[in-house]
Amino acid sequence: MKKYKLSSICKEIDISFNEKDIEIEGLHTLDEASSSQISFFNDKRYKNKLSNTKAGAVLIEEQYVSLLPNTTIALITDEPYLKLALTSKLFAHKIETKGNHPNMGKGCDIDKQVRFGKDVKLGDNVTIMAGAYIGDSVTIDSNTIIYPNVTLYHHTKIGSNCIIHAGVVIGSDGYGFAHTKIGEHIKIYQNGNAVIEDDVEIGANTTIDRAVFGSTYIRRGTKLDNLVQIGHNCDIGEHTLMAGQAGIAGSTKIGRNVVMGGQSATAGHLTIGDFVTVAGKSGVTKSLKSGKIYAGFPAIEHKLWLRLQATISSLVKRKK
Repeated sequence: MKKYKLSSICKEIDISFNEKDIEIEGLHTLDEASSSQISFFNDKRYKNKLSNTKAGAVLIEEQYVSLLPNTTIALITDEPYLKLALTSKLFAHKIETKGNHPNMGKGCDIDKQVRFGKDVKLGDNVTIMAGAYIGDSVTIDSNTIIYPNVTLYHHTKIGSNCIIHAGVVIGSDGYGFAHTKIGEHIKIYQNGNAVIEDDVEIGANTTIDRAVFGSTYIRRGTKLDNLVQIGHNCDIGEHTLMAGQAGIAGSTKIGRNVVMGGQSATAGHLTIGDFVTVAGKSGVTKSLKSGKIYAGFPAIEHKLWLRLQATISSLVKRKK
């Protein structure tokens, strides 16, 4: 684990620092950050979380500093999100081509054309087919099958009894950038990981992004079709079904037993309740209540959507 003095980080990202120095080992949200981590604040919607944060330091505008607890160091900047991006690079995993032989359980069947990074761990009876790449510190639990040309980025965790079909990419970087005042896009390094729980099946060429910090989760028993896209920091609930070309934008939480029709999608930072069905091609723009069926764009309750379509149809017929 990388560790830096807070004074060194501030020098690297051009922030003045005159406080007692502490050691920093990473980044996290206001809710989750520990006393050895940096967090950030750039959205008024989360102002109530400032007083309870346990972060060692927070990137923050001067007008909000008084809301922080005395135990947290204020790193004052008028661009906290941009400074977050610059800081994230310091804690990024070092990418290298060297690997070593995995720690394998009993009965594994590994094709000779599989490439491994460092410190990979495999459970019993794992099957990995030709062309797969298994990155640094990946773990794959027992009885899981990895089909050809699957890519598992570093620190990905795969549960037991999973089926990962050809061309799947798990743990690639989420789509996150901070923007400078002159319109440049600065990469936010995605330093979390992706976690696939037990009994999950993932269809061909599906992509699941790693988290910025923390984890992206695909919970137990979920089945994803081909060409599904899961954004960073999403949490897909147990036994969920997603048909082809469904897409979930970053930091959205999906409840258990949700059904997403083909080409349906959600915006980011939403909560979809348990046992929700979203019809094909629907666009979800706000959080949805449990146990209901939704359709359309923006997605509304299905019965209302049907009445709306009937009304539109009757209006068209009248004009004719």
